[in-house]
Amino acid sequence: MKTATLPPIRVAPDFRLELEGVLEEGESLSQFVENAVRSTVTKRKTQAEFVRRGMAAIEATQRDASGIPAEQVIAKLEAKLATAKKNKARRGG
Repeated sequence: MKTATLPPIRVAPDFRLELEGVLEEGESLSQFVENAVRSTVTKRKTQAEFVRRGMAAIEATQRDASGIPAEQVIAKLEAKLATAKKNKARRGG
């Protein structure tokens, strides 16, 4: 398969200088841009998959009525926090 070119982007001269200042030894600006684009594509795919799985989990919980009410979870967390604060106060923290 033939390679393709990404569109050129315009940046302020001071930003280009900043960018060139962080290039690793032997790394070209093109390599840096390609790596940045690849990283961003991977990150966005990962985020999209995370959201997809989360939405599926929410739907399954609602369908199966197997969730724990938020109020119950918050009450447990508040109780744990209160216990931790009491323990810290006893230790003189």
